[in-house]
Amino acid sequence: MIARGATLEATTDRLCREIELLLPDVWCSVLRVDSGGLLHPLAGPNFPDEYSAGLEGLMIGPQVGSCGTAAYLRTAIVADIATDPRWTDFRQPALALGLQACWSTPIFDASGAVLGTFAFYFKEKRGPSPREKEIVASCTSLCAIALERDQRVTERERRAFVDALTDLPNRASFDVSLERLSCAEPGAWALLLIDLDNLKTINDTFGHAAGDALLQTVASRVSECVLPDHVFRMGGDEFAVILQAADALADIEGTTVRIFQALAVPAECGGHMILPRATIGGAVLSVGDGDPTIVREHADLALYHAKETGRGGFVLYWPGMGSAITTRIEVIRDVDAALREGRIDAFYQPILRLDTRAIVGLEALCRLRKPTGEIVSAAAFHQATLDVSVASSLTERMMAAVASDVRCWLDQGIPLQHVGINIASADFHSGTLFSRLQAAFGRQNVPLRHIVLEVTESVYLGQHDPVVAREIKALRGHGLRVALDDFGTGFASLTHLLTAPIDIIKIDKSFIDRLAQGDPSLAIVEGLIDIARKLDIQVIAEGIENEDQAALLTSVGCELGQGYLFSQAVPHEIATGLLKRFALRIPQQRDSTAGCIASQH
Repeated sequence: MIARGATLEATTDRLCREIELLLPDVWCSVLRVDSGGLLHPLAGPNFPDEYSAGLEGLMIGPQVGSCGTAAYLRTAIVADIATDPRWTDFRQPALALGLQACWSTPIFDASGAVLGTFAFYFKEKRGPSPREKEIVASCTSLCAIALERDQRVTERERRAFVDALTDLPNRASFDVSLERLSCAEPGAWALLLIDLDNLKTINDTFGHAAGDALLQTVASRVSECVLPDHVFRMGGDEFAVILQAADALADIEGTTVRIFQALAVPAECGGHMILPRATIGGAVLSVGDGDPTIVREHADLALYHAKETGRGGFVLYWPGMGSAITTRIEVIRDVDAALREGRIDAFYQPILRLDTRAIVGLEALCRLRKPTGEIVSAAAFHQATLDVSVASSLTERMMAAVASDVRCWLDQGIPLQHVGINIASADFHSGTLFSRLQAAFGRQNVPLRHIVLEVTESVYLGQHDPVVAREIKALRGHGLRVALDDFGTGFASLTHLLTAPIDIIKIDKSFIDRLAQGDPSLAIVEGLIDIARKLDIQVIAEGIENEDQAALLTSVGCELGQGYLFSQAVPHEIATGLLKRFALRIPQQRDSTAGCIASQH
């Protein structure tokens, strides 16, 4: 039976029955001892279930009947259960079965560790006979072989289904668990996929020992957060959680908040203090999902979306997300092709003084030319800029185009003050933005005083990312000016300008659209202009489309604006004509008149 791979329980039961046929007056039992020193009944054909249940989980010791004592002291012959002190707490069930004596022998593995016990029970007060001792010697050897084989099989199975590093169930275990949920009702379970954002950086910076310690820390913290539900390590830097607890399902976002809070505590990893960072995607079993793998696919899509739109957050799958991601991938492919084929151009929208309508600057806007010649605005391919590689390539292309155009205008003697270039989040995180600006404009011999870096509110503080604020400070330290675009759309506030100052605020079009006497927008714009003036920050109103808006802005002290009232974004040739006709000419002996965006250094 051992050779054929029969179960340990079946093998030891058969052994006991064979012995009891040889020795009709003996009751036989086999108990297993686990690594924690607890007893677990394996076989005892004559014993009722309630007797065996009473032995389950007992801790071995010097006063734990014959078997617990034998495992502890390596021998135990009890000739009289009724009087032996080792049976004080256990004698009544045995005596009730008519058992008077018990001889228990420990079962050892090759190293001498106790694996279990093999016991003979007698219905008379006595010890073992010489023949019984010979039989037990053979039986304990057989039991040792069976137990050691079972341990090896169990360990192989454990390794097959348990991650060795974190001791969590692994991907194979996850697949089995997922399959068992195939008949669940809609809403009965949900899946979270957790992706560590900084494991590669930790491995590269501090070594794989620190990375392994980080994985173990994350495994432990997430497991505690989701109890009684289970966490799986899927491999690499990804974990999965199958949520089935009613409270967790009722508030999935709350569950992810607890996970983020647990991770937001620095951990000691290989001698380094490391802050774990993660992104989470989730999906709930819905009507029509059927196969659990569909929920897995939905969670994958949600995780992908979360990483693309802003690492460090949580996204729950919604119907149609797959189509949105497919669209994004197609847009990225189109922009990649346009970059390779030179179909990304810089268009320019003038920035004017509202009183004289003189042009004081330009904003460079990215445009894509389709193979048909159609011009597509940046809004149509904005999703592509969420891809780090695409965003970096677009910025590189725009830098080169603007540098070339500015050089052309300067060579023609056009009194150009500045051109604003939009900067993506990926550009700040690269750590090379200033050197790239120096290289691009240096090749055209264009001083960086002609450049203003425009940063949208969402990039500036949308993800509460300290990297952007730190880079803005560094860039301003190099003499570059920074404009905060789309101000008022929901992320930034004036208090943030104290810790991460900028030079220019561009009031979002949503405020300008509502401008009217008595409308709160007018009061907000007026207050903002007053505060900005006191902070020595210039203000530009975006999206001005009619003279009424321009007049109201002028009445509350706004000096600069841009919008379709004056001009839409135009290509280089038309922008050149506009500059020649309307550019504000700055006297050589001083910087500029009030309200012009000239260098303040």
